[in-house]
This record gives sequence, C-alpha cells and structure tokens, in this order.
Amino acid sequence: MKSKWLFIGVIAATVLVTTACSKLPNDVSVDESSSGKQVEIVVNGSLTVTLDSNATTGYSWELTGISDTGVLQKTDNKYVAPTSGLVGAGGKEVWTFQTLTAGTTTLSMDYSQPWVGGQKGANHFTLIVISKYAAK
Repeated sequence: MKSKWLFIGVIAATVLVTTACSKLPNDVSVDESSSGKQVEIVVNGSLTVTLDSNATTGYSWELTGISDTGVLQKTDNKYVAPTSGLVGAGGKEVWTFQTLTAGTTTLSMDYSQPWVGGQKGANHFTLIVISKYAAK
C-alpha cells in the first residue's frame, strides 16, 4: 500500500514540475548581452529589445532582418534620450515585436550611420526567437 501512495506522489510531483517548467513568458525583454542567444516566448507575446545608442554621433540601430516575418513582427521602436543632461551622452533604442504564430525566426540589427558614406555595421545584434503555443 505504501508503494502505491509513493508512486502516486511521484507522478503528482512530476506533473507539477513539468507544468511549472513548460510555462512560457508572455513578455520577454533583452539587451546587448542577449546577442547571439535564443529566447522562448508564447505566441502573441511581446519581445522588447533595448540597445545602447547615441543619436548625437549619428549612429542608430537598423532592423536588417527577420528571417520569418510570419513568426515575428515589429510593432514599435523609439529612441529614449539620456537623463544625465550631459552633452553627447548616449541613450537607448527600444524595439518592440510581437510573436504571431509558432515557429523560429532570427532577428538581426546593425548599428550604423544611415547616410551615404556613413560607417556601416559598427555593432551587430542577433537573436533567435522561438515562439510556441502555451501549454494547456
């Protein structure tokens, strides 16, 4: 009888751990430290990418690719100025994306001076985004 209850307890614990581990986040935020890595997010979730940027130097981040636009779509991007008040201080660029369906896509961005003759590819950001349906 004890082994029956032990077996049921082990099964219940396994189900609880599996359910807790399979919960995907609805919102994921990343920065430069995530470049070259991968994230998992639920379908219809929001991905926020925050990257250092300094508009006073003429540099800005450019979205250079989403390998599967059926999986991920850009919804917004903005420059957030520094709060220090120092001349020439850098701010942040904040990019927001939404996952549309289950799948895998690669997000690519370059930090460049966008005009003809400006420096291209001073920095590069890539992220593999894996979008999955939420576990039921």
